[in-house]
Amino acid sequence: HDIAFMDSLRRLDGERHEHLRAHSWCARCVPGFAKQIAYFSMEFGLGEAIPLYAGGLGILAGDFLKAASDLGLPVIGIGLLFQEGYFRQSIESDGQQHERYPYNDPASLPIQQVRARDGGWLRVSLSVDNRTIWLKVWLARVGRVNLYLLDTNDLLNSPSDRGITAKLYGGGPETRLLQELVLGVGGFRLLDTLGLAVDVVHMNEGHAAFAVIERARSFMRREQVSISQAFWATRAGNVFTTHTPVGAGFDRFDPALVDRLLLSPCGCFADLGVEGSEFLALGQPSGAEDAPFNVAYLAVRGSAFVNGVSRLHGEVSRRIFS
Repeated sequence: HDIAFMDSLRRLDGERHEHLRAHSWCARCVPGFAKQIAYFSMEFGLGEAIPLYAGGLGILAGDFLKAASDLGLPVIGIGLLFQEGYFRQSIESDGQQHERYPYNDPASLPIQQVRARDGGWLRVSLSVDNRTIWLKVWLARVGRVNLYLLDTNDLLNSPSDRGITAKLYGGGPETRLLQELVLGVGGFRLLDTLGLAVDVVHMNEGHAAFAVIERARSFMRREQVSISQAFWATRAGNVFTTHTPVGAGFDRFDPALVDRLLLSPCGCFADLGVEGSEFLALGQPSGAEDAPFNVAYLAVRGSAFVNGVSRLHGEVSRRIFS
């Protein structure tokens, strides 16, 4: 009943629709551009109304989607819907920091459910450690760009698996590895489920590195080739952006944990037909068979193009990955 508010709302809505209908830079300057780009990131900083980010990595990812929308580039975002996200900081009178984790109620966020053809909730699944993890799918619209968010908080999952997407960068090594499997493997399976044939997989930091393997496996099954052939065939369309300026900042996982969740008969990649040592070598320094599995190494080896976030960072990264 607030006339002034409703007039303002109609004006803003009209401006938004006019912007989305207008010819974009891509349509004007690159007519017929038909490449599909999937952008994977553990966090997206789109605004305070959807708190799924911790800092600069997420802000860059959010700005990437906004710029893609403004330019009209055919980008698809892939991320996770965190039930609590990153902690909110408060400083008490004694100067101590306290962390609080307010619940992200999906009903109050600017997102919507993604429906399957039968009208039910669209889900994709992972088989890990002799169990199935179901992933619900949400959609956030960022102008012209769709951002798909995967969510393990599903009644079909066990209580522990429902908590995989509870906190951004929360939990121990197993939870972190499961989060990265949900993002990389689950995210690429979602693209297959939606029928979106992407040309470029862009990984924003190493959290999404397992998309490299899932993309190769999908190609292996479709083209009836070996996983090694599929790895090199799909590598040409993978891009990795690294942010971390120190080697210790990359996620590393114990080889035994990787073997149990990924390579065992009940693991996520049990059907690749490769020896465990061959797979682990993708994430280890050359010749270091007992070293932890480094997802950034996997992302570098699985990408035809790797970039940093500044010229200086590029120089630092060349030393780190030498």
